[in-house]
Amino acid sequence: MAFQMPDRGGGPTGPRIRVGRPSRRVRTLLMTLGVLAVLGMAFTMFAGFWTDWLWYRSVNYSSVFTTTLSTKIGLFFVFGLLMAFAVGLNIWLAHRLRPPLSAMSMEQQSLDRYRMGIAPYKKWLLLGVTALVGLIAGASASSQWRTWLMWVNGVPFGEKDPQFKLDVAFYAFDLPWYRFLLGFGFAATILSLIAAALTHYLYGGLRVTSPGARATAAATGHLSVLLGVFVALKAVAYWLDRYGLAVKSSDFKATDNWTGLRYVDANAYLPAKTILFCIAVICALLFFATLWRRTWQLPVIGFGLMVLSAILIGGLYPAIVQKFQVQPNEQAKEAPYVEKNLKATREAYGIDGTQVTEYSGVSKNEDKTKLRDDVGATASIRVLDPNIVSPTFQQLQQMRKYYAFPTNLDVDRYKVKSEDQDTVIGLRELNLAGVDKQNWINNHFRYTHGYGVVAAKGTTADPEGRPAFTESDLPSQGVLGQYEQRVYYGEKTTTYSIVGGPQKEIDYSDDDGEKTTSYTGDSGVNLSSPLNRAAYAVAFGEPQILYSGAIGEGSRVLYNRTPKERVEAVAPWLTIDGDAYPAVVGNRIQWIVDAYTTTNGYPYASRTTLGDTTADSLTATNNTRAVVAQQNQVNYIRNSVKATVDAYTGEVKLYQWDTKDPVLKTWMKAFPGTVEKKSEISPDLMAHLRYPQDLFKVQRELLTRYHVKDATTFLSGSEVWQVPDDPTNKSGDAVPPYYLSMKLPDQQAQAFSLTTTFTPNGRDNLSAFMAVDSEAGTPDYGKIRVLKLPTSTTVDGPKQVQSQFNSQQDIAESIRLLSGGASEVEYGNLLTVPLDGGLLYVEPVYVRGGGLKYPLLRKVLVTYGGNTAFENTLDEALNKVFGTEGTAPPPADQGTNPPPTSQNPTVQEALKDAQEAFTAGQEALKKPDWEAYAKAQKDLEDALKRAEAAQAEADKKAGATGGAKPSPGSSPSSTPSGAAEPGGSPASSPGAKPSPAPSG
Repeated sequence: MAFQMPDRGGGPTGPRIRVGRPSRRVRTLLMTLGVLAVLGMAFTMFAGFWTDWLWYRSVNYSSVFTTTLSTKIGLFFVFGLLMAFAVGLNIWLAHRLRPPLSAMSMEQQSLDRYRMGIAPYKKWLLLGVTALVGLIAGASASSQWRTWLMWVNGVPFGEKDPQFKLDVAFYAFDLPWYRFLLGFGFAATILSLIAAALTHYLYGGLRVTSPGARATAAATGHLSVLLGVFVALKAVAYWLDRYGLAVKSSDFKATDNWTGLRYVDANAYLPAKTILFCIAVICALLFFATLWRRTWQLPVIGFGLMVLSAILIGGLYPAIVQKFQVQPNEQAKEAPYVEKNLKATREAYGIDGTQVTEYSGVSKNEDKTKLRDDVGATASIRVLDPNIVSPTFQQLQQMRKYYAFPTNLDVDRYKVKSEDQDTVIGLRELNLAGVDKQNWINNHFRYTHGYGVVAAKGTTADPEGRPAFTESDLPSQGVLGQYEQRVYYGEKTTTYSIVGGPQKEIDYSDDDGEKTTSYTGDSGVNLSSPLNRAAYAVAFGEPQILYSGAIGEGSRVLYNRTPKERVEAVAPWLTIDGDAYPAVVGNRIQWIVDAYTTTNGYPYASRTTLGDTTADSLTATNNTRAVVAQQNQVNYIRNSVKATVDAYTGEVKLYQWDTKDPVLKTWMKAFPGTVEKKSEISPDLMAHLRYPQDLFKVQRELLTRYHVKDATTFLSGSEVWQVPDDPTNKSGDAVPPYYLSMKLPDQQAQAFSLTTTFTPNGRDNLSAFMAVDSEAGTPDYGKIRVLKLPTSTTVDGPKQVQSQFNSQQDIAESIRLLSGGASEVEYGNLLTVPLDGGLLYVEPVYVRGGGLKYPLLRKVLVTYGGNTAFENTLDEALNKVFGTEGTAPPPADQGTNPPPTSQNPTVQEALKDAQEAFTAGQEALKKPDWEAYAKAQKDLEDALKRAEAAQAEADKKAGATGGAKPSPGSSPSSTPSGAAEPGGSPASSPGAKPSPAPSG
């Protein structure tokens, strides 16, 4: 009887439904869509590759792209093919060694259906399996390009570990690569073993329920060899584990991140690893011997002994040694190993040269006049807090809504009349959120860049509490001279711009209207090619790039525009500091970026997590200040590279800073020609380089424990410090370090320094003060000085000083009055200055309130030797604390003070009125009487305007008769004499108008 398919579609009760293949038109459509989808995915992948190549070529770092790409491709193919070959060979061999078919058992009958099912597709299945494992292995291997390049190009450290007497380069460069090879070998062996076992089982070489032998001789020999290879690799692992003990992290009560051998490692684990290595070698030989003996009896016994030995020798024995030898006399046993850890950690983090000096913390100098005079010689105290005054810069110098300043400004030094001046600086960057009409043309063609530098003296404010600007207005003018002011690359510039084509850009706006410009730099990628336009249309997800008429001859696309991402892209082997800062170098604005070389393979050096050790109250509120690669664990770090990014052209330059760093030398071998020599750094640039904050924060965290050199003290934990919490911030995060020009007891003159304080672990009193010389190019650059306070006496720490400020009745009442109504008090950086054996604390107090949207410096808190002052200016507060005005002459004018008072009678009268208005305002502020204060400010503004107008008229007449004219940007009038900056010289704020009075 013939077999007949059932009728699925018809019957006597309904129409017959024909089920068949799709029509030719549908098949053609589906094939077309499939081809288009494949082509689309292929072009998307190509667009990513092509745009990357174009970008690297545009910044002249194409060698970085080609070296990285070729290394990844090489590793992908080599290890992918090796894995595919290993697995494929063992599958083929298992199939080749299959036994001839005999009488079928139930098990073999079930497997026969599978054998018959895959028989037509055996070759394709083999190719598919090998291709899959090859792709996975190749992709995994390509991610190890850094490990490969460091192994191939490794440079000796010239330092040997104390246990095995091997160069540190073995642990930093060689051991990671050997571990990768070992891991790859294990993976290949295990996959081959699984694939071979499955193939043998499928074709009858292995039997689970069938009668007779469980495995054929051929299957036994094949699998024994693979197991022997696995055990041999385990022997290699045991041997490498011996060296791994030198870089192994473990829990130890002396420190949370102990690295290196301890007593139990050297006397139990190390011999145990050696014994296990020998056992594993013997066991592997027994497995290989199965090729001749055709029995697994001895190999299985040997493998069991190896596992038992691993438990007893590798686990139980060290535990016994720790319990009965180490714990009863831990300090004596561990001391030699702690000393090795102390030495290695201090060397690895660059803190081995730290100079620790005893410091009393209490001044014995009773000459108050001398103490008052010593303040100016000891430090240029910065009362302008760069982390608070950004809104003030924004309000007074933003000029247009499409400009903005960073949340945290920067501190730098500039020479003003041959004198170094601590300066708070920020760039007027592009802020697309402030563009009124948001569209593609405006966001990417017309509004393309920021404009100008705004800078202010760090050591003073104007009479109204605003910054004393040394560079201001739009276009910017002041002490910095002529320079290219357009900012195409900045921290806030995160989107792409298309420049240089037919579409004009908004340059800046002034009273005469908008000024336009067209980019003339050679930065960016040219869009004249249709291929380039299509690639960027896909890469940016913006089809208008392909056909927009705003793109034409000369159009270039600028992207990857923040300084940190540009440096990270051209040097992917560097760790980037969280704080890039701008500087005017020559006639250009340059972003300066500090970069680090790191490794976690320095023997005996304790590890640290960069994200944890560099976190403070600033990074908690501004994540852009966090170090790149936050979760990286390292135990060696060097500030080996100083990088610059031109704010106009985007040009990136890398300079070798640490000429002895072997890690940098290794990367310079891998990427030749990418890093310029240190001698190429110009004097102008050198003047603005400084010690990086993130490195300093890592070092200060390590110094909380590693300031001691004695193993016994280290183990006791009696001198453990901590970085105090920021007393001016309620977040509970660590206090950030502060840049300050100051002089410590062993220094002859002030030096630009980075400073911080320590308190004892779990307490708030001060235990030490730390500063590092940040004057680049000087012999002492990078020298860390620690002033250690005695443990027998108690000196107030930052938190206690802040509490004193808040608890004094008169100060608390003044704060309450200042913060009355809609006003808000903000505390600035609490600065600590060692002075004649004691400690001077200075904290500016800002008020933001009423109609003001920005903070103004209103008061200065100062304490020294138990005396506290809360006054309008730093000078007044210092005078009150020391009970004298001192005898030191006022400092020379630094470029922000107005010229001498005009002799014009009209100007003199207006200035007299201004002085009276200013005095009235100060009296009203003390009460406080905000209504009277507002009236006084209005009178002051009117008087200054009259003086300015009278002086302008006099200058006009003088110009007609050949008289001298005042310099651009200078004011014709003197500041009211009651407003004195530190040292007694009057302060002014060129270009800024008096602010409205705060509301009470």
